Amino acid sequence: MEYTFEQYRQSADFIRGAIGSFTPEVALVLGSGLGFLGDEVENAVVVDYKDIPHFKASTAPGHKGRLVFGTLKGKRVAVMQGRMHHYEGYDYKDVSYGVRVMRLLGAEKLIVTNAAGCVREDWKAGDLMLITDHIKMFMESPLRGENLPQFGPRFPDASFLYTPALQELAKGAAAELGIPIREGVYMYFPGPQYETPAEVRMARLLGGDAVGMSTAPEVITAGHCGMDVLGFTLLTNMAAGILPQKLTEEEVLAAAEACKDKFSRLVLACLERM
Repeated sequence: MEYTFEQYRQSADFIRGAIGSFTPEVALVLGSGLGFLGDEVENAVVVDYKDIPHFKASTAPGHKGRLVFGTLKGKRVAVMQGRMHHYEGYDYKDVSYGVRVMRLLGAEKLIVTNAAGCVREDWKAGDLMLITDHIKMFMESPLRGENLPQFGPRFPDASFLYTPALQELAKGAAAELGIPIREGVYMYFPGPQYETPAEVRMARLLGGDAVGMSTAPEVITAGHCGMDVLGFTLLTNMAAGILPQKLTEEEVLAAAEACKDKFSRLVLACLERM
């Protein structure tokens, strides 16, 4: 679906009716099993996706489907508790719609999180990975179609979608907290089926370190509209073919729950330093 700038503005204006003069500094898009950070926002104002004009619903397990505005670690935030995915039947403009709305509301930085399968055999489930880049061979761009110059140029550069300065900030925060953190490339697959063992081998050959079904559309859109981006992956399971067992969504959510303490401490420490 093609959206006009007026539709994005209508969504932002509706939200402003709920949050008044509040202007978020940092937007957060929280993935599978990781939405609990939205519950820690102080002086929270909650707006359900279903109430916002032109917004889509989030139907994936573990995604609450609402925006939370308020203060977290001293920063004014807009938190997406749950994201939209292409596999839910949405196109990539639907998936990334919220990023542009949060940009119109004033957010200049974006933190994205996801749960993903671990491609590296020398890493393990439960590790946290700082995203340094992504591969997206199997999707059209969320920027396809008419360009909206109010957000950015027709042909935006993608060399630094994940902001190097924020990566350095994250590595410093992890070191101070004593939390081990991997650095790697996230490879996007559209889902909803998990990747095949052959696809995982391909990802490894191409330089991917984790495989998942989100994040790339939002980050491309954020880069187009000039936002600085910091991305984290929670490696919830070893990707298909590495271990002799099937993959389940219950495994992903259980792993996210088990790791939420160290994950939240790291994200909050980064937010505080931004």
